[in-house]
Parts: sequence; C-alpha cells; structure tokens
Amino acid sequence: MEHYSEEQIKSILESYQKKRIREKKYYNSIKDTEEFKQKNRKMAKDWYVKNSDLRKQQYVQNNELQRAKVSYHYYNKLNRVEDFKKKSPDKYQLLLDNHYISEANPDSSITNSPSSSDAEPSQ
Repeated sequence: MEHYSEEQIKSILESYQKKRIREKKYYNSIKDTEEFKQKNRKMAKDWYVKNSDLRKQQYVQNNELQRAKVSYHYYNKLNRVEDFKKKSPDKYQLLLDNHYISEANPDSSITNSPSSSDAEPSQ
C-alpha cells in the first residue's frame, strides 16, 4: 500500500473536486439539449429491454417478503404484533432474517402493568 504525504493527499483531493466541478458544469450545459435527451432515453430503454426479465425475477423472489411486510404492517397498525407472531411465525422469521424488524429484548417486555397489546378488547 502506498503512503501519501499530506501535500499529495491535498493535491489529489483538490484535483478530484475540480474534476467533479468540471463534469457538473458540462452536464448542466448539455442536459437540456434534444440530442442528449434522445441519447439518454435510448440508453434507458435499451437497459430496460435487456434487464426486464431480471426485474421480473426480482419481483417474484421478493413477493413473499412483500406479503410478510404487508401483514406485519396490518398487525402493527392494530397493535397486535403478538398475534402476528403466533399466526404467521414463518413470515415473522422471514422479516427477522431480512433485518426488516428486530426482535425486542425479552427482558424489557416484562412489566408490572399490562401493555395495550396484552389488554383484552372491550366489548
């Protein structure tokens, strides 16, 4: 690994900043031209056509996760997350595995008064 002096690091950073300013200035000067728009649209369309199967595959793979998220939000909105854990342990585990939710510390849930999710619904 190369070791750079403070002056070299400063020089590298300054040249990078100048390059970014030049590139941004150039982009801002051409972004509104019809030629640039057509070229950009063509590249975007080509990418979409080339990768549409990949996108479909990702939607299919994430379908189960999306359904688990929707169910979780439904139960969470009603303050019934414990019911969700009991009725759909596989979905709950999927959300935990994907780090969408984190499991609460079991010791912190022990209190003297019942929480709103533990209370019986009024009739």
